[in-house]
Amino acid sequence: MAIVRWEPVRMDRLFNSLLDAPAAGNRATLRRFIPAMDLVETPDHYVLKADLPGVSEDDIKLEVQDNVLTVSGERKSETKDERDGFVRVERASGSFRRSLTLPKGVDAEGVTAAFDKGVLEVRIPRPQERKPHRVAIEVGGPAAIEGQQAA
Repeated sequence: MAIVRWEPVRMDRLFNSLLDAPAAGNRATLRRFIPAMDLVETPDHYVLKADLPGVSEDDIKLEVQDNVLTVSGERKSETKDERDGFVRVERASGSFRRSLTLPKGVDAEGVTAAFDKGVLEVRIPRPQERKPHRVAIEVGGPAAIEGQQAA
């Protein structure tokens, strides 16, 4: 009777190769590109930073509609046709779309964006805090209370 020795490193490689296997008839992997995003709150703005390596600013779309900020675009794949050798592609590509609901009162016209070295930075102005408005009360006079006359 032969004893089979389990080797965890080989099993990990096997599972990784199965999970990363290309779809039938397709050389691209099943991974989908989802950009990492951070949201930071400052006294005046909300600052959204998105890592978009390999994405051109022309391939990014930024929209604000109905208090929802949407970042969408596409990271194009760099495919090579290697007939003689094995090619492994791990970098994900494809279209992406991420949405963020903004707080009420955000001025969509004040949203700005900059793109540098593969990082998109979106600055969203914080809504102005609503302060109570004091109303002056008139005393006496004909317009004081409708329907009553001054004595």
